[in-house]
Amino acid sequence: MGFSEDIAKLSEQVRKRVEQVVGEEATKMALIQPFLSVLGYDVYDPTEVMPEYVADFADKKRSGQFEKVDYALAINGTIVMLVEAKARGQKAEAHDGQLSRYFNGLLKTKVAIVTNGIEYRFFTDLRDKNRMDKEPFFSFNVLEYNSKEIENLKFFHRAHFDATAISRQAEEMVYLKGMTYLVGNLLRSPSENFVRFLVTELGKVSIGYEVQGKITNKVIEKFEPIVKKSIQSSLLELMTRSLSQEMAQAVEIGKDYNALLEAEDIEEEQELEDSKIITTEEEIKAFKKIKAIVETSPKFNLEVQYKDTVNYFGLNLGKTNWWFLRLHLSSQKKSFITRMFVDEAQSLAPGFEVQDLSSSSGDVASKVIISDVNDLDDLAPLILRCYEMEAAKH
Repeated sequence: MGFSEDIAKLSEQVRKRVEQVVGEEATKMALIQPFLSVLGYDVYDPTEVMPEYVADFADKKRSGQFEKVDYALAINGTIVMLVEAKARGQKAEAHDGQLSRYFNGLLKTKVAIVTNGIEYRFFTDLRDKNRMDKEPFFSFNVLEYNSKEIENLKFFHRAHFDATAISRQAEEMVYLKGMTYLVGNLLRSPSENFVRFLVTELGKVSIGYEVQGKITNKVIEKFEPIVKKSIQSSLLELMTRSLSQEMAQAVEIGKDYNALLEAEDIEEEQELEDSKIITTEEEIKAFKKIKAIVETSPKFNLEVQYKDTVNYFGLNLGKTNWWFLRLHLSSQKKSFITRMFVDEAQSLAPGFEVQDLSSSSGDVASKVIISDVNDLDDLAPLILRCYEMEAAKH
């Protein structure tokens, strides 16, 4: 089952039980812990999901008890997220000061969540490094969400968690929201300065469009309705062009992803013909390079094996379905498939073409185009990340 289906199933469960959930403890058990499970965290492992977490630097309250957070989530011994729980029905807007104190004190922790079991508000340190922001950079409502929010939520899944990628995504989300608001206001109601800027720039399109003389308030008034009409015309053209491009791209991605799925089905059918498969020197060279790269991992030492099939040369961790790379080296246009989000793959493969092969069902895949096996040396960070992501699952 894909991530989107897991969230949809959770949403339905929450919808059915939400009215019976009363109080903070019931909210934790019935709503929050199932959500953490969908994000890939083992709620029954106290080294991974630590309830009522008390840090070494915690202050005592007036009651004599130490300050604590409701949950601390850890990956390989490092706390990556803090969660403060509110009772279902309470607002998830305000958070207690102890959450920010914990966030500020745990320097490797870059995500804090405040939730009432329905809405999850994600905080980080965009404004001041190692100081929790007052406003969330992302909110997710488990009862009301869209596909884009699902894509954003995937960044916090245990299998894909990367603090650097989350910080980069958080910054983009915050400034994109602000810029969208600003541009939207300008397009709906162009300001005088905006109209003046456009009129001034007209001459750069062509000398024939240049406005002669001084640009006075009277000239601005004359051009205001023209600017509004040009905005409407431009937006219509952009939407029409974008829709056509997306339809064409969807067809190509669908072909690529279907080919990937067909390759998996064909693999079983080709078992009897494995003896006919010839593993090339190029594939062995690629295997040796990849093996040398993954052996540098400070976290894992699972043995890497290969499986040569009719359709691809796969690298796995002992079982064929534990694969982390699938190479296509026989054609002129060489490439390999990863189980990584395209944004993260692109960030780790600067200068290389990366295509998104993720399906609507939530299965994650991306394709990296290479010209030669020697390109694998330049892609060592990406290959190592793919290996460690798959190793973390097992």
